[in-house]
Amino acid sequence: MIKYLLATSILIVSLTFSARDVFGEVSVDDTSPAFSLLGSDGKTYTNEDFNGEKVIVIAWFPKAFTGGCTKECKSLRESGDLLRGYQVAYFTASVDPAEKNAEFAKSLDLDYPILSDPSKTFATQLGCLNDRGMSNRWTYYISKDNKILFIDKNVKADEHATAIAKKLDELGVEKK
Repeated sequence: MIKYLLATSILIVSLTFSARDVFGEVSVDDTSPAFSLLGSDGKTYTNEDFNGEKVIVIAWFPKAFTGGCTKECKSLRESGDLLRGYQVAYFTASVDPAEKNAEFAKSLDLDYPILSDPSKTFATQLGCLNDRGMSNRWTYYISKDNKILFIDKNVKADEHATAIAKKLDELGVEKK
């Protein structure tokens, strides 16, 4: 009887985690979860700050001060003029502490903020938190009315800014 209960409990836990994996991610056309995240510039950003005015692009990366994340952040810095040509607010983000992301942004001389989600709340709500407790390298495009427009799960770090601009064109995002 104890073996049966243990096996049943393990099965229920497994199904619960499997269901979360399947249903835990937001999808295109879903409403974006609300967020309030501290940026590397010391400001707090919320999706309400941009509702009705700008599309929001959040490019998640796994860990500050690592190779791929450095390439991704530099790509957005180096092509910032291209991205600023759209009616968009763009950020990179991670679950690293705000202090670490501020140091990382300063070391790369970034001209845009890195958002920090150390509680992992927003990353979990989006479904981009991986089994190692870091975010996947996924990028979310959120419409002016707070709907998920697109999720890029195939990010190439060193050319990400041009891919974002191309996707903004495909999505019909207004240019300034």
